[in-house]
Amino acid sequence: MTETTQNPVTAPANILHPSGYLRRNPSVLWFLLGLAVLTLAVTLLSPAYGGGGISTSFVKTLGKTLCLCLAALAMDIVWGYTGILSLGHMAFFALGGYMIGQWLMYARTQEIVLQSLVAGPLPPTAEEIAQGVGSQIFGVVGGSDIPLIWGFAHSLPLQLALVVLVPGLLALIFGWLAFRSRVTGVYLSILTQAMTLALSLYLFQNDSGLRGNNGLSGLQNLPGLADVSQDFLSVWFFWASALMLALAYLLLSAVVSGKMGSVLRAIRDDEARVRFLGYPVEGYKLFVFVVTAILCGIAGALYYPQAGIINPAELAPIASIYLAVWVAIGGRGRLYGAVIGAAFVSLLSSWFTGGRAPSIPLGVYTIDWVDWWQVLLGLSFVAVTLWAPKGIGGVFDRFQGLHSPDRKGQPLGPDAGSLQESEAVE
Repeated sequence: MTETTQNPVTAPANILHPSGYLRRNPSVLWFLLGLAVLTLAVTLLSPAYGGGGISTSFVKTLGKTLCLCLAALAMDIVWGYTGILSLGHMAFFALGGYMIGQWLMYARTQEIVLQSLVAGPLPPTAEEIAQGVGSQIFGVVGGSDIPLIWGFAHSLPLQLALVVLVPGLLALIFGWLAFRSRVTGVYLSILTQAMTLALSLYLFQNDSGLRGNNGLSGLQNLPGLADVSQDFLSVWFFWASALMLALAYLLLSAVVSGKMGSVLRAIRDDEARVRFLGYPVEGYKLFVFVVTAILCGIAGALYYPQAGIINPAELAPIASIYLAVWVAIGGRGRLYGAVIGAAFVSLLSSWFTGGRAPSIPLGVYTIDWVDWWQVLLGLSFVAVTLWAPKGIGGVFDRFQGLHSPDRKGQPLGPDAGSLQESEAVE
């Protein structure tokens, strides 16, 4: 599971070389192999392409879990490797969902409006179509005009561009203002949380242009594919989620294994020293913040068509806190740890909150896991923080025989939860 250091200029050429990056980093090959096996198994067991061993809803659950794993990867880069505890990355996740949701809802509504108007004596005009679409989408908030914010909703390529540009631009502006002011530590975490809360409160308003508390719904219905069942659509989105997770893992593992990864870990461990050595610390931090925000936006754009609905509650600060908890439980400073943590907590949460976990009668009181699951998650986070800072990913250290180097009594560094033992050995 070790990630070695190499020149970033030669890294791309060595990724596919038999004796290059992948051979020296077997964890990447094992991850890609495991993901490929999972994808094949889900496909063969799905109702669409197999014997129906698993339900369509479970295929969607697995697809959404892969999207959350992608967001956890981004969080691990920004927190586990760079030391920036962002409590706002799920806001970028939700913004990506809103951007693709605009096109899905607009195009699908336009299809319905055209079907209803085509039976009229005269062909519908563009104004009649726009008015019908506006009434269908915004009638729930007492409006009929399409807001300016929906100006590109008719175009899939433009909305896909916004999936990248909107989270990236917000992260660029926020990060530039925060990092140039050298805001760090808990103060930066509070600022990211405040940004998320402000954005969430704004979207709750009916005049925000995104239907307020109602959010965007019906996202599981793809325009032009009304005759395709959800059995097939769920598998297609699962494939897309798996492919994006694989590409992101391959790219990010190459980044953290090169020179840039060494600089990021140095910033995490001793930012002042890195700045003293002449590295543009703010530039590195801004780059990582923007790239991870874009990855979260892409993850959200894949997640919400599988969920079918998005509303401002998805931007609540608690969602970003959950993301940090997943990474901590899985083991921050390890890409595979972030994926393990997100998948483990997400699937366990679905099991507990879906009513499948048996209640525990205690005589005068019965523990219902639907109500107590969040308490269990919070206790798990506290336990990991206190007694297992390496998280679940630390188990792999034992299999690899990794141990703390002999530093003659000197500490490894200020961040006990990161993979500093392995880094020091190398």
